[in-house]
Amino acid sequence: MRDLFERMEAEKTAEALNDNVIIPFAAALEEICRARGYVLNIHGEASNIVFTGDEQDAEAIYRLVEDYLAAKKPSPE
Repeated sequence: MRDLFERMEAEKTAEALNDNVIIPFAAALEEICRARGYVLNIHGEASNIVFTGDEQDAEAIYRLVEDYLAAKKPSPE
């Protein structure tokens, strides 16, 4: 866990963090979950990670989250 934290902390931009840590982590999580037949919804204090194993479900969940976040944004006055 410490190694993952240090790798994340070392990245200087959101793009680098995504490309070099988050995407490889998500790919590993997907591979392990798919191989074991897991369906996951990991709920953290300020985040969720969902793995369904299904592309259509993943797209639907992505849209739900995007719509939810868009609805929370204050409208410009």
